[in-house]
Amino acid sequence: MENSTNIDIRADIPLLEDVIYLDAASTTPTPKPVVDAMCDYFYNYNSNTGRGAYRMAVKSTKEFEGARSRISKFVGCGPSEVIFTKNTTEAINLVANGFNFKKGDSIIVPNIEHHSNFIPWLNLKKFGVNLKIIKADEFGIIDPYDVESAVDDNTKLITTTHISNAIGSVQPINEIGKIADENDILYHVDAAQSAGHMKLDVKKIKADFVSFPGHKGFLGPVGTGFLYCSEKSVEKLEPTNLGGGTVVDVTEAKFEFEDVPARFEGGTQNIAGVIGLGAAVDYLKNIGMDKIENHSKKLTSKLFQEINSIDNTIIYGSPENIYGIVSFNIDGVNAHDVAKILDELKNICVRSGYHCAIPAIRHMGSYERGGTVRTSVHYYNTAEEIQIFGETLREISKFFGD
Repeated sequence: MENSTNIDIRADIPLLEDVIYLDAASTTPTPKPVVDAMCDYFYNYNSNTGRGAYRMAVKSTKEFEGARSRISKFVGCGPSEVIFTKNTTEAINLVANGFNFKKGDSIIVPNIEHHSNFIPWLNLKKFGVNLKIIKADEFGIIDPYDVESAVDDNTKLITTTHISNAIGSVQPINEIGKIADENDILYHVDAAQSAGHMKLDVKKIKADFVSFPGHKGFLGPVGTGFLYCSEKSVEKLEPTNLGGGTVVDVTEAKFEFEDVPARFEGGTQNIAGVIGLGAAVDYLKNIGMDKIENHSKKLTSKLFQEINSIDNTIIYGSPENIYGIVSFNIDGVNAHDVAKILDELKNICVRSGYHCAIPAIRHMGSYERGGTVRTSVHYYNTAEEIQIFGETLREISKFFGD
């Protein structure tokens, strides 16, 4: 069960010997070369960055900033436009809380979002900020025309996910970016389910901000992520985590901020994690993003076909417009029960529930079913695994259908 590449990704992820892991949308297992890079830090130069002249500290800083440089090239921006965070959620909150939104300002957000790209904006309503919520269609897709129609003189930001974490629907981020650009409105994209799964150039989508996780498509360690913040937009953003490493001078009366991105990275960072994330980016590049994308498209299609062929399943999204994720229910069966049985029968790991996207789940009509069963893939998954999953699901469906 190997993929056709010079990298044997399955050998690099030992836990795949024991399970069929179909939960990449939640987190991905970490390959050995990424773990090795982190261990190298811990074993050989475990020291803080930017705070020492001794050799280990210099090496730590060099490796940390080297990872920033490689990550920035991977997404198409400059190193100073990468601000490290511990996850996508923190990156989004940095924009929501670091921008000086005022009473009467409006923000456009779809109803198909993960809570992390919905609650921070919803929270701003208590300060008098208006939220214009765009409804997706029956397949979970946003119409750019609806976004454009919602724009007015008070619109300060448009935010959208790239791929819905709930059902895998791909949003028209290029078209929405054009609308934001033409109207001189800030534009934020949540790339939690697309980064590392497909090529993504932050400049081409005309985004001011893009929030990234390290532990999903990138195959990096948990507790890592970053915010892309364009040079033209960074001065509009205020740091929200002040303290060590964020300033160049302090008196009893005032302080002076460090340059970007240091002013946004208060305190000691997840140094080993960032170094691991840099190694993960190298790992993806060695495989080739075209290979990863083509493989994921094939597996997504096969997943959809397997599930859709079972009579009493309810499947969400359009097969022409989902990527990496396929969500479904077995009619009359709680989503968590299906997930537990898949695990017990064949060690198949899938996610079940509301996926931190309750508005999206309500919109798709699966709230009363306990949410959905969500399958999600990456390059380490195989067609054989999808076949085993389909056969097992068919058995479960027949049992509850009898």
